[in-house]
Order: sequence, then structure tokens, then C-alpha cells
Amino acid sequence: MPLIRRLNQEGYKVCVLTQFDGYESLIAKEVDQIKPLFISRKGVNPFVDLFTILDFVKYFIRLKPELVLLFTIKPVIYGSIAARLMKVRSIVMITGLGTAFITDTWITKVVKTLYRFSLVSVATAFFQNVDDKDLFVGNRLVDSRVCRLTPGSGVDLDKFSRADLPVNNEMSFLLIGRMLWDKGIGEFVDAARNIKSIYPNIRFQLLGPLGVENRTSISNEQMDEWQKDGIIEYLGETDNTVTYIERACCVVLPSYREGTSRVLLEAAAMGRPLIATDVPGCREVIKDGVTGFLCRSGDYL
Repeated sequence: MPLIRRLNQEGYKVCVLTQFDGYESLIAKEVDQIKPLFISRKGVNPFVDLFTILDFVKYFIRLKPELVLLFTIKPVIYGSIAARLMKVRSIVMITGLGTAFITDTWITKVVKTLYRFSLVSVATAFFQNVDDKDLFVGNRLVDSRVCRLTPGSGVDLDKFSRADLPVNNEMSFLLIGRMLWDKGIGEFVDAARNIKSIYPNIRFQLLGPLGVENRTSISNEQMDEWQKDGIIEYLGETDNTVTYIERACCVVLPSYREGTSRVLLEAAAMGRPLIATDVPGCREVIKDGVTGFLCRSGDYL
């Protein structure tokens, strides 16, 4: 939203194409137009994804944009293909590589091929960490001459300002993110189980959407089981994480890979110690042993 407001201030007319998910009314207040985009958030289905490309083409014909900004994997790939077909200048934001790059499977090969084909004609490709940029350039997915680095999506320091640590005697560890195995939720729960066997009063909390469309999504049943065992507290999801970070003694993110973690940036801005994995997108935020600790990915011990 801050980017949209800045573009408005600079005199641009902004139109947003997005999958409607309940937030469209808020976005509509800030833009000239908002249109529903046909897109499936999970899997690679050539027939379904073809309709996404056609949807982009349809809107590019109608709206005649001078420039398109593309975020997240599928809009970046299919929006870039449509922009290339329609000869529209495009800028892509590689804010994270997603689950396809964490394990080397046939899906990884398909996604790399799609990136290589789609990014041929982009004007600029922004990356949030050096590892991601080097991976794309090294695999010849994008021309190094169009690559730029930006340290994350930024944090509103008026909203996420330094806050004193809780004064109660309860120690609490908070993980904020989508409830995915790739976010290290399983390792967080295993660590909680071990620690609570010795220090039963320490609290371990999860905050973020559950049951999202993703092949590594954690099920409602699994979350219920963890809560019944008294291992963790699931706090649901929220648009305002400030209150939850204020109440936490430490923010944890054992993710397998990030772009640059906004959650860690927000928690750091509020003065919370951090524990995260030594992986791209997390290690850049933490000064190990000073502002927090880095640990091995996949190792809850």
C-alpha cells in the first residue's frame, strides 16, 4: 500500500490486478481501478495457468498500461509473458523463491524454465537478497544487467517503533507467518515440545493464516493436535501484528528460505531479540549473537 500511495503522489494512475480475497475494498480506496485476476495459487496446471496469461492480456488490451509492476511467483511469470506479447514494459519483484526452490524436484525444473522464458524482456528485476539474485543469474534465468538489489519491502517505523519488553514473568516465543511446513513450523513445535518438558511455563505461540493454498500447508487437524497436547498456542491471523510482537519476549522464524523477512524486520524495529535460520532472507536481518541468534535450517535442537 505505501508503494501505491507513493505512485499516486508522483502523479501516476494506478490500476491493480489481483485475486479478490476480501481486501479489495481497502485497495480500491487508493487506486484508480482494481480488477479481479484469474489465478490459482497452488500447483502448475498448464490449462489453468493459460487462462491467467489470457486474463493479463485482456486487461493489458483494455487498460493500455505504460508500465506493469509484478509481484509473487505466478504474476511475475505469467504477467511477464503477457507483457512481452503485448509489448508492455515490465518490472518484476522477486520477493522470495517459494517452495519450488527449496527442494530439487521436477516442479523446480518447470519453474526455472518458466522464469527463463518469461524474464527475457523485463526492464528490471528486483531481488531482496544476494543469494536469490546469484541463483537466478547463475542459472541464466535472468540477465544480470537488469538485476537490482533492495533490502526487503521496508517497515513503517511510525507503526513498528521500539517497545519495552513485557514486565510479567512469563517467557514467550512467537512465530509469525503462514502456517506452512516450509516456514519451519514443525521445527518450532519440536523445539517447543523439548523445552516445555523442562520449562513447562514457557509459552510458544503461532500467528498467521492456517489452511492456505500451498502444497506444504499445515492442516487444521494437525494444529488442533498440537494445541490439545499443550505444546503451542495458535493465535489465528491478524492484520495488525504490533500488539502480538509487543507481548512477545522473542520472535522466531525457522524458515527454509525467504526473500527478506518482513516479520523479522518488524520485530527488530520493535526491539525484540530474534531467532532464525541461517538461510537467505533471514541471515541478512540478524547480527548473530548481538540482535539475535542464527541456527541451522531443519535442526530444532
